[in-house]
Amino acid sequence: MKPSDFECTVDSKFLPSENLWLAVEPLLPPESPKRKGGRPRMPDRIAFFAIFYILRTGIQWKALPRSLGAASTVHDRFQQWCAAGVFERLWVSGLLEYNTDVGLDFEWQSIDGAMTKAPLGGGETGPNPTDRGKKGTKRHLLTEAGGLPIGLVVTGAERHDKTQVQAVLENMPLLPPIPDRESPQHFCADKGYDFRDVRRLVIRLGYVTHILSRGDEQEALRVPGYRARRWVCERTHSWLNRFRRILIRWEKKIDNYIAFLHLACAFIVWRHCPVFG
Repeated sequence: MKPSDFECTVDSKFLPSENLWLAVEPLLPPESPKRKGGRPRMPDRIAFFAIFYILRTGIQWKALPRSLGAASTVHDRFQQWCAAGVFERLWVSGLLEYNTDVGLDFEWQSIDGAMTKAPLGGGETGPNPTDRGKKGTKRHLLTEAGGLPIGLVVTGAERHDKTQVQAVLENMPLLPPIPDRESPQHFCADKGYDFRDVRRLVIRLGYVTHILSRGDEQEALRVPGYRARRWVCERTHSWLNRFRRILIRWEKKIDNYIAFLHLACAFIVWRHCPVFG
C-alpha cells in the first residue's frame, strides 16, 4: 500500500502533518532483525499515523480503520515506541527546535492541574473529589509564557496540586536558564498553590511568585500595564482535551497514558515551530 492510500479513507484532520512525521522518523528505534520470509513489516509511517489517529479520535484500538493497519500490529508498535521513549523525545526535540528558531519565553511560567476520568483504573489513579469519588487521574502542567507545555507530571485525582510543584519544576524536559536580576522568572498559579511551603520552594528556585485567585487577578487587571498570564496554562489544558484519547483516560498502564500525553504535547510544540509554516 502506498503511504497516501490510507489518507483518502479517513478524515485527514485527524492525521498528523508530514512535518511531524519527518520530526519523529529519526527518533524511532531500528528494526529488530528477523527471519527471512513472512509478511513484510508495516511501515513506521503508517503505524505512526495510526497511533496519532487514535490519539485524536479516542477510538478503541480494535475500532482502528483497516486502512491504517491491523490494530494489534499498531498497538505492538506503540508499546515498542513507548518503551524506547520516542514520544517524550519528540516533545523534547520540538522544544529544542522552537527554542533555537524562536526562543522559549521562560520569563513567565504558569502551572495548573486538570482532572480526568479514568473508568478502567490503573496506575496513578484515585478517587476524584469532583466526580463523586469515582476513579480519576490528574495531570499537572507547566507552560512558558506562550502556552507551550514545558513540564508534566501525572498523579491520582485526589493528589493536591501543591504536592506536585517540586516534581514538575525538577523534571522539566528542557531546563530554563538560571534566573537572575536582569532576567527574572515569574511563577504564576491560582489560590490552590497558596501555601507557605510552595512559596518558599519557588522563591528558593529563584522565581518571583504570582499566586492569585480569579477575583484577585480581575482586580489586578485594573492596574495600568498589568497582564493576566495564568490563563495560558488553562488554554493549553484545553488544547490537550481536544485529543480525545486523553480527554478520558482509557489506558490502564500509566506508561501508555503518559506516552499519549507526550505525543499531544509534542504536537502542540511542533505546530508552533516555523518549520510547520
